[in-house]
Amino acid sequence: MQHDPHTHHDHGTHQDHTGHAAHSGHTGHMGHEGHHGHGDGHGHGHGDHQGHGTGEVSWAMAAKATLHCLTGCAIGEVLGMIIGTALGWGNMETMILAIILAFFFGYALTLRGILAAGVDFKTAFKVALAADTLSIAVMEIIDNGVIALWPGAMDAHLSEPLFWIVLAIALAAAFVITTPVNKWMIGRGKGHAVVHQYHH
Repeated sequence: MQHDPHTHHDHGTHQDHTGHAAHSGHTGHMGHEGHHGHGDGHGHGHGDHQGHGTGEVSWAMAAKATLHCLTGCAIGEVLGMIIGTALGWGNMETMILAIILAFFFGYALTLRGILAAGVDFKTAFKVALAADTLSIAVMEIIDNGVIALWPGAMDAHLSEPLFWIVLAIALAAAFVITTPVNKWMIGRGKGHAVVHQYHH
């Protein structure tokens, strides 16, 4: 009983190898077909899932969008403070004007970019509202909150270092807190993700 398998092993090695090669080729071919068929179904679905994920949104993209809003907010706030001070307004009236101008300049910067892409004003305005409203709102809440809570900041004049120091800290805080908001919105296809559609 031990001799027969040994003989079969000695004389049938080449045949076994040939059969194995043929079988491997056949299996590989079938496996390839099976894999291809499986890829058409599951692979396509997996690709779609990745396309809609938030993982593709970089912090750099979110920071750029936030900086864009921050620029408009800073221009609006400083201009509002200058106008309010020049007119002798109180703190509340000046802050309200600053916030209104912050939204105005925030939208204006976005509008300029979209209009440059050849989009009509009505569409561009809707895109700007959708892209910047939440971002600017969060930014203004943080920014003005810091200024309002900082001792003496509300009464500081434009000529005083305290005003500019607190404003810089407030804008920096607004930037840090608003950037994750923009990242989340862009990842969901909202916010500045809408603006990017008109630039590419």
